[in-house]
Amino acid sequence: MQKVITDDLDALTDILPPHIRQPLCQQKDISELLEVVLDLGRSPEARFPQREMVLNPKEVDQQDIDYVASRVSSFGDDNRAGIERTLHRISAIRNRKGRIIGLTCRVGRAVFGTIKVIEDLIQSGKSVLLLGRPGVGKTTMLREVARVLADDLDKRVIIVDTSNEIAGDGDIPHPAIGHARRMQVTTPTMQHAVMIEAVENHMPEVIVIDEIGTELEAQAARTIAERGVQLVGTAHGNTLENLMMNPTLADLIGGIQTVTLGDEEAKRRGTQKSILERMSPPTFDIVVEIQDWDKVAIHPDVGEAVDAVLRGQPVATEVRWLDETGEVRSRKEAPATTAQKTAKVKQQVRRNNLPKLYLFGVNRGRMEQMAREMRLSPDIVNSLNDANLFITSKSYYRRKPQKVRDAETADLSIYVLKSNTPAQIRQLLDAIYPTSGADKADLFKLALGEAEEAVTEVKRGREAVELSPQSAYIRRLQHLLAKRNDLSSKSLGKDPNRRVRIFK
Repeated sequence: MQKVITDDLDALTDILPPHIRQPLCQQKDISELLEVVLDLGRSPEARFPQREMVLNPKEVDQQDIDYVASRVSSFGDDNRAGIERTLHRISAIRNRKGRIIGLTCRVGRAVFGTIKVIEDLIQSGKSVLLLGRPGVGKTTMLREVARVLADDLDKRVIIVDTSNEIAGDGDIPHPAIGHARRMQVTTPTMQHAVMIEAVENHMPEVIVIDEIGTELEAQAARTIAERGVQLVGTAHGNTLENLMMNPTLADLIGGIQTVTLGDEEAKRRGTQKSILERMSPPTFDIVVEIQDWDKVAIHPDVGEAVDAVLRGQPVATEVRWLDETGEVRSRKEAPATTAQKTAKVKQQVRRNNLPKLYLFGVNRGRMEQMAREMRLSPDIVNSLNDANLFITSKSYYRRKPQKVRDAETADLSIYVLKSNTPAQIRQLLDAIYPTSGADKADLFKLALGEAEEAVTEVKRGREAVELSPQSAYIRRLQHLLAKRNDLSSKSLGKDPNRRVRIFK
């Protein structure tokens, strides 16, 4: 099927003040427009894939902001609004008093024919998880998935549409989703509840969900899959390894736990006594890494792929792309997943339990205020070298400034906020600071498992091993473990980075 693009550009340009609309409509490449940015006291800008331009030298005033705001739907908790029966998204920036002082008017496009490269996977009835950086087309592909399943395969499809990203604004969904039904979500924090409600009330055969990002949403996804409903969704992360290193979303691919083997079993396997293993069957059967608009890498058996990474074995993926004639091409590709890469995954799984946050384009004051309300003490660092979690907003990530590129080069885990709002920040903190008893027990087992692994390494001849930072109580237990094995240990650094060093 040849790609067909619909963008309803007239609907977006009609909400702009005349002195901004006119120069925009005169651009020859307006069909490639990405977004229009209006910030109080600055000239209005239009952004295209390869360029940015000032639409008018006159600075945007409050009247211009109000003009646009009055012509779109009301803004929700996530500071997003839309235009009735279109896919366009208008996002607001507010001052401390709540007044809108900036707008990002993003073009929403329905692209028909985007799932040709994975259509057989979608039609298989298996649950499919799409991964990829912001702006690579995850939501566009998800929208087309819903239409194909509902119209071409006559399946009962329910879309859980948190910010009206998939089916557009208003009570009547955009025709791009075909006969699929859409359930709106009142606030992002309720997405998991609507996911369960969809299964219990409407008997779907397929549920489509965009941006699974919290532990509750991951649990809801598992509940849905266990009831035999096909799931097609997206999640934060570019690759399968990203999910494995994310303690919040690891359950989507089966979860990871520390297992202590007996002496004989460890000898038989040729491993250390403390190893990482998959906890349960994956929620999603297939993971698709979207590398570009027409290129994907596929893990057809997620359970096998996760097990292979944890054992230090190369993971073969199937890479597919569309050639110049629109035909699907594929090849088997075995990336260089070495033992060192596996060790890095294991190390990151452990260290992610003590996140050190680097904020870029995210309001630090708002983050700290929200943390105080939630009785949390996030470790916010000022250097990328000290961080293990890079947090930025969707708009910054899409523009790819140098700091984002540095984080990607350093292979840091990246969490992308949809918007810089209290609701999104609360969702982030809920995701990275688990507080349940079960979570604490897992952290406890990981910390002692790491100490036991270090003891084994030192006994085998390694000079010393430094453990991850822990609380005073856990450090004491780690010291006792070293003592029982006739080894020495001492604590280094200052809280919250104080840690144990085990040596002969």
